[in-house]
Amino acid sequence: MQNSEIQGVKQRFGIIGNAPQLNHAIQVAVQVAPTDMTVLITGESGSGKESFSKIIHHLSPRKHGQFIAINCGAIPEGTIDSELFGHEKGSFTGAQEARKGYFEVTNGGTIFLDEIGEMPLGTQARLLRVLENGEFIKVGSSKVQKTDVRVVAATNVNLYDAVREGKFREDLYYRLNTVPISVPPLRDRGDDIYLLFRKFASDYAEKYRVKAITLTPDAVAALLKFRFPGNIRQLKNIVEQISVLEYDREISADKLRSYLPIEQNTLLPVLSSQGKTTESPLERDLLYKVLFDMKKDMADLKKLVFNLLDPQHSEDELLRQNRHLFENIGYPDRVAYTPHESKTDNYLLPVEEETVEDYEEKVEDIPHETEEETLSLEMKEKEMILKALKKHHNKRKYAAQDLGISERTLYRKLKQYDIEEQ
Repeated sequence: MQNSEIQGVKQRFGIIGNAPQLNHAIQVAVQVAPTDMTVLITGESGSGKESFSKIIHHLSPRKHGQFIAINCGAIPEGTIDSELFGHEKGSFTGAQEARKGYFEVTNGGTIFLDEIGEMPLGTQARLLRVLENGEFIKVGSSKVQKTDVRVVAATNVNLYDAVREGKFREDLYYRLNTVPISVPPLRDRGDDIYLLFRKFASDYAEKYRVKAITLTPDAVAALLKFRFPGNIRQLKNIVEQISVLEYDREISADKLRSYLPIEQNTLLPVLSSQGKTTESPLERDLLYKVLFDMKKDMADLKKLVFNLLDPQHSEDELLRQNRHLFENIGYPDRVAYTPHESKTDNYLLPVEEETVEDYEEKVEDIPHETEEETLSLEMKEKEMILKALKKHHNKRKYAAQDLGISERTLYRKLKQYDIEEQ
């Protein structure tokens, strides 16, 4: 494919840059567009994967058909099947009328499934059937329907690792990965960073009717050294901020750095979390310890009660052996329990005189102690979620990674604990 053809595609779809990796990705997209082959686009979030899906659709025989882009990670797990494949009236609570899904509406066109790695396993099985046979069944129906839709998928995670971890179907992975296209991150595109900066600066100058910002030579060098974890989206936001907030239209290196996150403005190597779960070891270990201790104490209590009911065992001896179970149980205005020997019985009695009714009342209180501990765990989990959201400025994706859960799970937790993002 000639360079002039690639430049024509860039101009048509608004793609800026001349990096070799970018040109190669465009070339593959143009070559595969006239076919009906399934395409898997990989790349970091914000690197421009959707632009490649549009190239594939608009240069294909389906260009007059409908094009729909769907973010699989943004649709709740309980409704994604209905969104994609439709549902019948009364198939679930709230289904007051039948609804067509995207695969029915887009018949003859193209569906772009962004963040395909977030798709639930059950929905993956339905998608595999569409890809292999062109068949789907609405939620609540038994009728098989046909559709002719081209699927272009994209992901910012390593799907092969997800397959090994059991989070993604292997057969669907190989079915999607017929033609792979890798979109390079912005930090690997060299001088394209400055070209994009100038383009965004010009756009925002026109939008806000101000003079376009420029960079001093040392500011250009600082810009090219920045890693841009948010890729093109992050660069665009930074240029907009500077365009609106700065009176001096020539930006120095120091002024530019004030808009860049401190921990990211170097080219030092960083650990990649792609395809792996990021954990908060200290808080997670504390939670696990509490849970395991509770489980062990419950098992020991069950064993103790069972042995107390056996007349062959001495109650005092059993209680002395299991004294650790009662060390952390406090009773306001009550005395501590100690084994007390008696000629007539071996009941667990306090140092002071106490009736059997008082003892039974204390035994009934034990489940409430367990309930309070459970509530404290929920409070701890809510506290961790709030900390993660604050740390990442309410960006759910990065907060979920820090907590070691999926973005969909975090969404459910926010609803469960009625947490409102500030």
